[in-house]
Amino acid sequence: MEKDKKHILVVDDDDRIRELIKQYLDDNDFMVSTAVDSEDAKKQLERFIFDFIILDVMMPGQNGFELTKEIKRKMTVPIILLTAKGEVENRIQGLELGADDYLAKPFEPKELLLRIKNIISKTNKLNLKKKYKIGEAEIDLNKMNINFKSKNFKLNTVEKKVLAEMLAKPGETFSRIRMSEISGISQERSIDVMITRLRQKIESNPKKPKYLQTIRGSGYVLWVE
Repeated sequence: MEKDKKHILVVDDDDRIRELIKQYLDDNDFMVSTAVDSEDAKKQLERFIFDFIILDVMMPGQNGFELTKEIKRKMTVPIILLTAKGEVENRIQGLELGADDYLAKPFEPKELLLRIKNIISKTNKLNLKKKYKIGEAEIDLNKMNINFKSKNFKLNTVEKKVLAEMLAKPGETFSRIRMSEISGISQERSIDVMITRLRQKIESNPKKPKYLQTIRGSGYVLWVE
């Protein structure tokens, strides 16, 4: 794969629309893979890291809403939903599940392209910000380092993944199941230990956390001032 090209996954059970989108994006300097349904898409997601997903809502088997929810629990890849349904409630449902945009069929390929470029531009600007401040803690995700009260703490790969996801969605509750999917840690006790370690790196009083808090019965939340 060419290094500088964005890799897009197009998921649609309509052969004509899928190939039309693929050809148009190919012509506009993207790398494009395709999938005919959700199961096919999940196989592709296991094989490649995608920069963007274009996802049809109305598909046989698992629909686009359900797949969006599943993908967004595991990764932060941008998603545009495509559907013949343009009603407000359908748009809201897609956005509530984490979709980044929504385009009703029929649509002009150029409009899809402009929406993709707009989201990628915003994403690139966010990705430039790999340094964060939580209270007195200065977090550098690139260097996997936290500076807290003149002390330096290293982040391991799992801690970095968890912090990156939570920093992207401050104030959102992350269930233990979701934390397990992000971190690859299956045992709840091990997740609790990881959270304890993170608190020791960002909290003045880890036993009474101000920023990385436990929501009893629900999971964890990160508050950013």
